[in-house]
Amino acid sequence: MPDPVNRRAIQRLSAASPLETQLEVLANDGGVIIEGMFSTDTIEQMNHDVAAVEGQFEPGGATQGLGAAGKSFVGNNTIRFSSLGKVSPAFFEMLDNPTYAGLADAVLSPHCGSYWVNTAQVMLIGPGSTAQVLHRDCFNWFQCCAPHWPDSPEVTLSAMIALEEVTEELGATRVIPGSHLWDNIGETGEAEQTVPAELSVGDALVYSGKLVHGGGANVTDHWRRAMHLSFLVGWLTPEESSPLDYTDEDLKHQSARVQRLLGHSSYDPRPLYGGGLWLRNASEIEPLQ
Repeated sequence: MPDPVNRRAIQRLSAASPLETQLEVLANDGGVIIEGMFSTDTIEQMNHDVAAVEGQFEPGGATQGLGAAGKSFVGNNTIRFSSLGKVSPAFFEMLDNPTYAGLADAVLSPHCGSYWVNTAQVMLIGPGSTAQVLHRDCFNWFQCCAPHWPDSPEVTLSAMIALEEVTEELGATRVIPGSHLWDNIGETGEAEQTVPAELSVGDALVYSGKLVHGGGANVTDHWRRAMHLSFLVGWLTPEESSPLDYTDEDLKHQSARVQRLLGHSSYDPRPLYGGGLWLRNASEIEPLQ
């Protein structure tokens, strides 16, 4: 485990930088901030539409049914909700974002025929919230990742996206660059080793599911406004039930990529080995267009 004194800064790249450069930083550090990954218009629309509905969700409401550890992880003063395509059409634009698509294709496609949405969730961290426990997102699929750690395949890729400016004081996500390469999957480090991923509007922290990270403490009297969008290899079960959230009618005017990401087409393993999954009447579900 690295010395906490020698913390590595998280690197920042423009969305216009070469994909190869973005992937190199992601491979070396486990995460990278892509500045301006989403357009101002898209984020303003999403933020406006989120603001219109967030009052329907109580702070800490997502903790219902969880034990003490789960409530602490999800956040007792955090507003979380998903089904974002029902909230704003900007969500579908985000799913088709070419920069994020290029990164996800490069990171996940070597391990799957296609991938789908894992989590698409607004995460508004309220004043006085404490820092989230440090963790790796790939722990959700521990049985898949642990046997060959740290050389197990990348199964998920995430982006924390700023709807408004996100500072350290507001609770910026804290990460330990390089922790995705640590030998012990159970080692999640110490707070002193983390660095904050501060973001401007439309910036995104893109990170491997292997990277140690956690939401920061909000020491202000304002809310941290951000959202999380992650993808998962098509042969694993995602966290969120997107296929149940959207009907064929909801998605008939969306791109084939959006339909696939939201579970409205079958999984085809090719060019890798394996069988077709997510079938209907033993047949492949085709995109609606």
